[in-house]
Amino acid sequence: MNTKSLLSLVAGISLLCSCHTAPASREGETGAADSVVVKNEVVNTILQRRSIRKYKQQPVEKDKWAQIVECGVYAPNGKGLESWEVRVVDNPRLLASIDSAYSRFMGKGQEETTLRAAYGAPVLVFIAYDTTYDLSQVDCGLLGGNMMIAAQSLGIGSCCLGGICRFLNEPEGRELLDELDFPETHKLLYAIAFGYPDEEPSPKPRDMNRVRTVE
Repeated sequence: MNTKSLLSLVAGISLLCSCHTAPASREGETGAADSVVVKNEVVNTILQRRSIRKYKQQPVEKDKWAQIVECGVYAPNGKGLESWEVRVVDNPRLLASIDSAYSRFMGKGQEETTLRAAYGAPVLVFIAYDTTYDLSQVDCGLLGGNMMIAAQSLGIGSCCLGGICRFLNEPEGRELLDELDFPETHKLLYAIAFGYPDEEPSPKPRDMNRVRTVE
C-alpha cells in the first residue's frame, strides 16, 4: 500500500470513529441520554398538589376564578349531561355564618368553639349531583378534580371537604343550604376550599400496590 492510500485509510477510520463518539458535555449538562429529564407541566402540577388547611386572607382574583370554573365544566361527563350544579361562595358574611352554624352542629351542647369549616379559605365551592342520574356523582368528581388541578397551576391551594356537607344536608343546616339555591333534583355532594396557601405540606406516600394490570 502506498503512502497516499495509507493516509486515506487512516483519515476514513478517524471520521468513522468520530461519528460514533458522543459529543463532549457542555458545562452544567449531562452526557448520559437516560439521565435527561423531559419536563411535563401537567404531570408536575398533579404531583405537586397538596391538600391545604391553612390559607392567607388574600382574595382570589376574578379572572383566575373564571379559568378555574371553565376548566371544571370542561371535565368529561356522562352523555354530555353536565349533571352537576356548582355554587361559588366568597361572601365573608355567608362564610362566617357557615363557620358559626357548623361549630354549633359539631359541638351539640358542649362549650362552643368556633370551627373554621373551610380552614379559613376565602372561597368555598359547593358541588351537587343530579339524583335522577345514577352516574352524576362521577361527573361531579371529575369536575372537582379539574378545578383543583387548574387552581394548583395558578398558585391557588385547595382542599376537598365532606364534613361541612354532612352538616348542610342535616335539618340544622337547611337554612344555609337554601341560600345555595340548588334545584330539587340535586343533592349536595362535597365542597372544595380554595385560596392562596399559607403552608407547604410534605407529600404523603401513595400505595401503588393497589394498582394492578389485568391480563
